[in-house]
Amino acid sequence: MNTSATIFPSLPERCVIVINQQLAAGHAANAAAVLALTLGQRHPSLVGAPLIDADNREHPGLIPIGISVLVADTEQLTQLHQHLLNDDDMDGIIFPVEGQQTTDYAAFREAVSAVPTENLQLLGIALAGNKKVVRKLTGKLGLLG
Repeated sequence: MNTSATIFPSLPERCVIVINQQLAAGHAANAAAVLALTLGQRHPSLVGAPLIDADNREHPGLIPIGISVLVADTEQLTQLHQHLLNDDDMDGIIFPVEGQQTTDYAAFREAVSAVPTENLQLLGIALAGNKKVVRKLTGKLGLLG
């Protein structure tokens, strides 16, 4: 997993966000939004060409390959995270539970720093990479309802 602030020049073939199925709708939307924003920052090529409406007004481009928002249980999220940690060809972002326990980013970072990687409890994870690999990992997960 690439954990640096690297900006990736190439377009991933597939992107998914997987949210913990136990989250209430508002918390699930928050987790998905946080993961999507960070994914977009890491992969600027995910932003498509501007949209031009019939009045010739330009609107910001959207992701041209789509992005599925799926759900998983805690164990499945942990398995996805373990795969991500061992796959240098896939990019991913995690959203640990501490992210919704405070609105203070410094406190969030401090809380995460006290948790070993294998003990992180995830609210969600975003994956970007090869279409076949991402589908193999997430193909049996359901859509966020």
